[in-house]
Amino acid sequence: MENVKENIPLCDIRIDRDGIWYYRGAVMFRKEIVNYFYEHLRLDDEGRYWIDLEHDCCVVEVEDTPFVIRAVFRSGEKDGNGDGIKLLLCDDTFESLDPSSLSMTEENVPYCSVRGGRFTARFSRPAYYQLAEHIEYDARRDAFYLALNGQTYDLLQRKSPEIKS
Repeated sequence: MENVKENIPLCDIRIDRDGIWYYRGAVMFRKEIVNYFYEHLRLDDEGRYWIDLEHDCCVVEVEDTPFVIRAVFRSGEKDGNGDGIKLLLCDDTFESLDPSSLSMTEENVPYCSVRGGRFTARFSRPAYYQLAEHIEYDARRDAFYLALNGQTYDLLQRKSPEIKS
């Protein structure tokens, strides 16, 4: 996490729970600008998200998480377990799932870490359904898990995120 920067102004930019960016209430439809902001998005020790441009920075309001997973792809089938899962993020980049970072809220919304563990991402409903195709249930332990490379990863329960407004 970044060190806390003092006196960073708000930039009238908001990211809603679906990963849609708004500037002063209007949708930011220029994907190249939104993706540029994603490249420069930071998270400080106090949980504030901010855009850090070389000589300018400002705080961004984030409703849930800035990153939303749009699609899930199983990659490299090996012995039926596969060797990984690829995620398509809302900034049109692909990333490998870190299965140890998977968690589920009480409302059954899955989350995981992205960008080397620096950010949390929420699975969109379609991505959740795609992920669910690979989730199994162990009745003996009353636990849901994901099997990859001969290992199992339990979907840990986590508290629902506080909605920031």
